Amino acid sequence: MKIRRLAVPVLLASIGVTALVGAANDYEAEIEAWRAEREANLKADDSWLTVSALFFLREGETSFGSSQRNDFVVPHIPAEAGVFALRDGRVTVRAPSNGRLTVDGEAVDTAQLYPAETRATVTLGPVSLWVHLSGERLAIRVRDTDAEIRKDFTSLTWFPVDEAYQVRGKFTPHAEPVTVKTLNILGDIETYTSTGYVTLTVAGQEMRMLPVNSGRRLWFIMRDGTSGEDTYSAARFLYAEAPDAEGWTIVDFNRAYNPPCAFNPHTTCPLPPPDNRFDVRIEAGEKAYRGPGAHQ
Repeated sequence: MKIRRLAVPVLLASIGVTALVGAANDYEAEIEAWRAEREANLKADDSWLTVSALFFLREGETSFGSSQRNDFVVPHIPAEAGVFALRDGRVTVRAPSNGRLTVDGEAVDTAQLYPAETRATVTLGPVSLWVHLSGERLAIRVRDTDAEIRKDFTSLTWFPVDEAYQVRGKFTPHAEPVTVKTLNILGDIETYTSTGYVTLTVAGQEMRMLPVNSGRRLWFIMRDGTSGEDTYSAARFLYAEAPDAEGWTIVDFNRAYNPPCAFNPHTTCPLPPPDNRFDVRIEAGEKAYRGPGAHQ
């Protein structure tokens, strides 16, 4: 009879352990699936790996094409493709005298690219060009689906999934939304809005993180003790869902990932605000990329 009485608690304990193991396995599978999706997106036709050039405009005209005679040389397009013009903050594009350009799917002689309600894109075969704003500077960003960086990309590497780095954070709103200004890697000032801060404990250390608004989600631009060693030196990005009615959110550092400038020198990325630069080593999420085109 004693054996039978002991068997019930033992069985319940066994079930409990099995349930915990199953939950841990489900969580790890969820993170691994998210990571696989991230890598697939990074290899897509419209990914950051296809960004092939960034050219800052000066007041006046800028010729572009594949010929070395142009101000802005862009491979894989006609030798004399056209002319961009920047005048008083307005950017237009003009087709060459012997041809037309396709802007947002329409053949035109000329078009205004900036300012515009939606991004206006010039398409030339596998190459697309549009106006990019870095701080207050206007540039032309180029995407090429045949970009060498995309062709040479190897793969992402990650820290092992560790559920200890999935932590609850308490969101505390600011009295009023605050403007967050931070440099990007080119030295231009990027401006964001923050409506509060998140307090949480990571690796035994209490931290206060400053998210900036990104739709309904919280966006963290961060750097920690692994930066420049195991992870990308400039920053990593991390998103969390909007806080619930009581102010709680889940911050999962297993989902921390590299910004595009970790793979591609033609991209611009914000550096972390001072509030998000930590000495603690957060050994979770995406590691530094070591393949072709990598920035350290």
